[in-house]
Amino acid sequence: MIYSICFKIVRDYFEAQDLAQETFVSAYKHLHTFDRQHEKAWLCRIATNKCYDFIKRAERRLEPTEYNFFLQEITPEPSPEENILELEAKKQLYDRCLKLKAPYKDVALDYFYKELSAKEIAEKTGKKLKTVQTQIYRSKAMLRKKYLKGGKKNV
Repeated sequence: MIYSICFKIVRDYFEAQDLAQETFVSAYKHLHTFDRQHEKAWLCRIATNKCYDFIKRAERRLEPTEYNFFLQEITPEPSPEENILELEAKKQLYDRCLKLKAPYKDVALDYFYKELSAKEIAEKTGKKLKTVQTQIYRSKAMLRKKYLKGGKKNV
């Protein structure tokens, strides 16, 4: 859990490992000040603060050069793990959209899966924009229920 927090913030495998280790060392050093309640939240807060401190230090070390300027404009490619996680999330979304009843199934697939705008869906289906917006709102609520129900089964 601590490593995943660090990795989400710094986006570097090795730095996240170091920061997770620093988190536990810091927690051990300050164990006498801990009130013995909410240990997960305490550790998560320490990890988050360590990561933010690391990012601030890293920004100060960077000297603005023409090379660094051009590197900042390039968007990094997603890692293979991120690609797989995104594909799995899209598959789950597609499967759950298919379980909705008409007309919400079609609207949900177009809006959430195909990422069409409400205006594009209205033009495609010939429905009024307000009708499509209402169906999007309702399908979102239905999908939220399906995701919550699906999450409880996996726990």
